Amino acid sequence: MQADHSHSAFRFLQSRVVDALNIEVAEYEHTATGARHYHIASDHDENVFLVAFRTVPQDSRGVAHILEHTALCGSERYPVRDPFFMMTRRSLNTFMNAFTSSDWTAYPFASQNNKDFYNLLDVYLDAAFFSRLDPLDFAQEGHRIEFAEASDTESPLVYKGVVYNEMKGAMSSPVSTLWQTLSRHLFPTTTYHHNSGGEPACIPDLTYDDLLSFYRSHYHPSNAVFMTFGNLPVAELQQRFEDNALSRFERRNEVIAVNDEKRYFAPLRIEEAYSLAQEDLSQSTHHVLGWLLPRSIDLDDLMQAHLLSRVLLDNSSSPLRAVLESSDLGSAPSPLCGLEDSNREMSFMCGLEGSEPEHAAAFEALVLDTLATIAEEGIAMDMVEAQLHQLELSQREITGDGYPFGLQLILASMPAAIHRGDPIGVLDVDPALEKLREQIKDPDFIPGLIRRWLLDNPHRVRLTLRPDAELADRRDAAEAAHLEQIKAGLDAVQAQALIEQADALEARQQQVDDDSILPCVTLEDVPAELHLPTADELAKGELDTTWFSAGTNGLVYQQVIVDLPDLNESEQALLPLYTYCLTELGCGDRDYRVNQAYQSQVTGGLHAYTSLRGSVDDEQRVAAYLVMSGKALSVNSDKLTQLMAETLERARFDEQSRIGEIVAQQRTRREQSITGSGHALAMMAASAGFAPVAQFSHRTRGLEGVRQVKALDKRIQAPEALVALADELAVLHARIAQAPRRFLLVAEEEHQQAILQQLAQSWAPQADTVFVPLQLPTTRKPVHQLWLTNTQVNFCACAFPTVPTGHVDAAALTVLGDFLRNGYLHRAIREKGGAYGAGAGQDNGDAVFRFFSYRDPRVEGTLDDFRQAVDWLSECTDQQQRLQEAILGVVSSMDKPGSPAGEAKSTYHSELFGRSPEVRQAFRQQILAVTMDDLKRVAAEYLKPERASVAVVTSPKTAETLPTDFERIEI
Repeated sequence: MQADHSHSAFRFLQSRVVDALNIEVAEYEHTATGARHYHIASDHDENVFLVAFRTVPQDSRGVAHILEHTALCGSERYPVRDPFFMMTRRSLNTFMNAFTSSDWTAYPFASQNNKDFYNLLDVYLDAAFFSRLDPLDFAQEGHRIEFAEASDTESPLVYKGVVYNEMKGAMSSPVSTLWQTLSRHLFPTTTYHHNSGGEPACIPDLTYDDLLSFYRSHYHPSNAVFMTFGNLPVAELQQRFEDNALSRFERRNEVIAVNDEKRYFAPLRIEEAYSLAQEDLSQSTHHVLGWLLPRSIDLDDLMQAHLLSRVLLDNSSSPLRAVLESSDLGSAPSPLCGLEDSNREMSFMCGLEGSEPEHAAAFEALVLDTLATIAEEGIAMDMVEAQLHQLELSQREITGDGYPFGLQLILASMPAAIHRGDPIGVLDVDPALEKLREQIKDPDFIPGLIRRWLLDNPHRVRLTLRPDAELADRRDAAEAAHLEQIKAGLDAVQAQALIEQADALEARQQQVDDDSILPCVTLEDVPAELHLPTADELAKGELDTTWFSAGTNGLVYQQVIVDLPDLNESEQALLPLYTYCLTELGCGDRDYRVNQAYQSQVTGGLHAYTSLRGSVDDEQRVAAYLVMSGKALSVNSDKLTQLMAETLERARFDEQSRIGEIVAQQRTRREQSITGSGHALAMMAASAGFAPVAQFSHRTRGLEGVRQVKALDKRIQAPEALVALADELAVLHARIAQAPRRFLLVAEEEHQQAILQQLAQSWAPQADTVFVPLQLPTTRKPVHQLWLTNTQVNFCACAFPTVPTGHVDAAALTVLGDFLRNGYLHRAIREKGGAYGAGAGQDNGDAVFRFFSYRDPRVEGTLDDFRQAVDWLSECTDQQQRLQEAILGVVSSMDKPGSPAGEAKSTYHSELFGRSPEVRQAFRQQILAVTMDDLKRVAAEYLKPERASVAVVTSPKTAETLPTDFERIEI
């Protein structure tokens, strides 16, 4: 137990061992201030820290979000302009960021290096509790007004600011608008009524004094929650908390909290509009029903709500999702389907997209009638047990392939900690699951929840969000008129003050701080070797099988990897649809709904995808595979194995209406992804002409893929076209099912023999046949494109053909990306240009070097900055510290740990494409040996302006202002 190991400034409150996750969680209180500390003790080497503050804004001016940014721009001990971004490159961190949620703001990081961890801890504590909050940083990160032409008082005024542009980009997404609008009506009186990120129209109303006031009232230890994870002694952590921050504070009596929402006595029905700048507005309306449920800090209610949401909406066999998917009132279920459990009070939502405004009442009736039928007739026990199985599996799985595992645990328990509930209970849900197992034996349990929380709950909102083609123009006109009014009211002194602020900010952005005051790691702190899992030796059998023994906490992971046969261009275009349909349609005698239900009963998920890469020595030579991946509890490993074999051998493509539903759903999801992933899509488009895999990715997953799925959805409205599509998918499947295959298994060693035996029983050896693998044409062709869509901001990309991994220059090009981002692009495009993000990097698989910007107010200025970054590099002198920082950034990215299963799968697939551990280790050594001369040489050789390929995601309105030599393509 951890009780005896805390620091004297802290009082131990409780601890609990969570056997399912192999952790011990302890709670402490800082005696002087009341700050809570939750420590998750684990044998993981990746240690995680997070400090969070309850932040409850009372308007949509974005004060919590802008404060999150500004607090990281210099502090008492570290009075440099940008310590956060400076530490990202002076560190071996595996994660660094900051988050603004609806009712909290958090500052987390993770590192596997203890020296690095404590370096970051010192900087984070000082930033959180002793931030400088310089007015110029507020102007840069939040908002400011400047003359469009520097020092020209005759030019119009414009708004600038990183958060301002970030939220313009975020609110370009219809789904973000949908969520914020629903929250505004579902929560009429509490902080969730407001957009904590900031509404672009409201952000300019926030003053610097408001920011200071909010910081002083909210960023105090009495309002803070500390959370840590890993193998560092809790007393050492608390010693740092005490010495570096907490000892300078006293307890505050003010309690910052979210109150319970005032409840409606009758349902509310709302219709509002969102911007969609296109001629055809049909099938573009969203309908959503939202209910306010009990508090999220009641663990029993929380688990019951999760179970209810899963039963109703988890998959195509779930009764509510089934009617939403098959309804002709819309094209697909809304992205806002499910449970929101992070707020003080939970909410449940379901909806349709791709509808019409006049279908609102019919949609509401469809949902309520479906719920009433379920409440009256009940629900099959095997479906309820299957979803309880899913809850158990998600509790047991050790994750960490996206966010660090420890951070995922911390974020899962965060709402309970913020709302003064029981975060330890949230991590130890086995008792609540056992209680649920008893409760579901009552056949009226789920129907009772439906009646109590949904049918008989008057706090219900029906939101219809319809498209408006002129809304953006009216909004822009209102902003321009407001700025013109401000300009008209400026006297000479005020106009000069704006010019002086812009000049002062530019001077501040250009200043070179003494970064020696910041702690750092050096190349001497970098581990000498990559630590990669090793596959077990297996006796040679009839099936090509690889096994990794890993600590998976009772889960089994299986993959079947199939060589992709040679396909024509139209067949290649079908692959994204085919891979999705493969596990979503029926199988053998089971139709798709029965099959989905069975998958939920015996697995933790089954999905398929394509995996292609250029070779180590030649990006034009491609290897290509289809991967079907599944996981299950070890007790169900035999059922998982059999199901995967059945899926590849007996998948059905005769369910034509279901295929049509899937196409419609893919179309809407792909269209919605543009404003969130615009930079990645722009880079795909810019790179598409330089490598076969890049071209394939652009046509299947990129912007051209969006266009193709839209055209396909339109084409199959004709019944004969849908029949033809189903036939094409069946033919494609038959070819893939006959291709050579191999197997990857990851589980605990004790299960090896049983699973290998199950594999041999389920899969028959393949006969030797003539097989021609996928051939993709070679390509080396730049583009100059504008991709037009509904967005308030831009995403710019510029690509250059370079070399693959095996080339001697690949390491220098990889380091060059971090060097240019750290030294030039961040300052020029983010700080000065106002984009939310910018960077550069080498893609060794496609042999392409790419620049990008994210949620960017500019286009031509950013493209100029891409070019000027290369000129800046040629003039650099005495940059050894920056070089070391760039190398550290690359190495920390390479060394970033994943989950036990994820690391095994990554190692296997890297080797499948020729990236053996030896190749990866050699490349890592080349990274560590890169010099400044190498950077200048490769930049001069490969980043030549005449070789550039440019792609920009932008709006039609912005496109009108850009040069005519761009090819314009409507998405």
